[in-house]
Amino acid sequence: MAFRADEAARIGYEQVEAYLVPRPRDSDESVRMRSREALMDIVDELGPVVDTYPTWHPLVCNHDSRIPETTPSAQCGYNGLDHTRLFRNGFITCPYTASGKAEKVIESVNALPPHPVANITAEKLDVKLYMPDATPVLVKCEWNRALNMDGTIPLSIAMPLILEQELPCWRWSELAETWESMRYYLLGSPHGARSSLFVNQETGQAIKKIWNSLIYTGMFGPIKV
Repeated sequence: MAFRADEAARIGYEQVEAYLVPRPRDSDESVRMRSREALMDIVDELGPVVDTYPTWHPLVCNHDSRIPETTPSAQCGYNGLDHTRLFRNGFITCPYTASGKAEKVIESVNALPPHPVANITAEKLDVKLYMPDATPVLVKCEWNRALNMDGTIPLSIAMPLILEQELPCWRWSELAETWESMRYYLLGSPHGARSSLFVNQETGQAIKKIWNSLIYTGMFGPIKV
């Protein structure tokens, strides 16, 4: 089945709205309406809801190369995350206010190492999301270079980030992973055969071609079957 980006984005938004907008039993309709409007503004700014990031995305790239991460966690530098939902260029996490974790989220984001083509920032939101007694924090990936007109990440950004991450693995790799096993990590999810909500068809096809060229050099070892 062909990957339908618009349909994937719609389904993702519906699921996140159901999760993050407080339930009628917890908040009155005016609060829920404000939450819904804030969520739509965030999607307009940060792009569609996603399930996982490509491992080279600035939001998750600070991980052990042998244990790739596709979602924000302590393994890629974040502390205090709770009730978290992801967007193409950022995520919302909603720890309970009494836990004090919102401050830990912001502190950990501020402590992340600098990135060559993006700035990662964090701020508390003045709106109710998830539960009335939670403090939502918005973490944003602000790119320093232009994205495609459709909001996806161009090959000129994605490919060097992929190469920086994957090429050093030749030192310890024993088997080369095929495109079929790597596309989840290189495209993010949801994804199709060669595209996702992060990279369009043209970019994804180029990434696939370059990846196949790399593994057929033998640099990572025999191709895994």
